Amino acid sequence: MQLHCPPTDVYYHSEVFAGLEDLVRRGKIRHYGVSVERVEEALKAIEYPGVETVQIIFNIFRQRPAELFFEQAAKREVGVVVRVPLASGLLTGKMSPATRFDASDHRNYNRHGEAFDVGETFAGIDFDTGLAAVEELRPLVPEGATMAQLALRWILMFEQVAVVIPGAKNSVQVRDNAAAAGLAKLSNKTMAAVADIYDRHAKTHVHHRW
Repeated sequence: MQLHCPPTDVYYHSEVFAGLEDLVRRGKIRHYGVSVERVEEALKAIEYPGVETVQIIFNIFRQRPAELFFEQAAKREVGVVVRVPLASGLLTGKMSPATRFDASDHRNYNRHGEAFDVGETFAGIDFDTGLAAVEELRPLVPEGATMAQLALRWILMFEQVAVVIPGAKNSVQVRDNAAAAGLAKLSNKTMAAVADIYDRHAKTHVHHRW
C-alpha cells in the first residue's frame, strides 16, 4: 500500500506510520510506502524504517532525486518507483506548439497548478521550454529507438530505480515502453549531453521546487 502524495505535514506525524505498522502486524497489509511530490518529503519518509518504497517524479526534466535521495534510499534498502517518466508526454517527442489538449486533460487546465501540484503536469517545466529541450534531445535518440525509449532508458541508467511506471494508451505503447529496458546502456557522452540540456533548459525552473 502506498500513501499517495499526502500533505507534507503528514511526514512529521509519527503516529501515521505507527498506524501503518499496526496494519502490518494485524495482517491487513504486507508492505507500505509513500508517493511524494518533493525530495524533502522522500528523505523524511525514509527515516521511518517501515517505509519500503517511495514513488517519486524522476525524468530528464526532473533530475534532483538523483543527487541525494537515491543514495539515501539505497543505504536504507528502500525501493524507488518512478512516476511521470515521460513528463506528461513531453518526452515522447510527439508534441509541438500546435498540440492542443481536451478541456478535461490536466495538461490543459493545470499548467500553472490551478488544480493540484504543477509538478505533476509536464514535470513542472513550461510547455514551450520543454519543447525546445526536446528538440535538443532528438539527436541523442539511439538508432531504431524512439524519444520515449531514450527517456525511459535514461531513467534505468540509475541503478537505484526499482521500477518505472509510464502510462500507455494501447498495447503497442506498452510493448514499446517495455522494450526500452532492452536498449544498450547510454554512453557517458549521451548522459553528459542530457545533463547539459537539463542544466540549460529545466534546472532553474524545477530544481529548487521539487
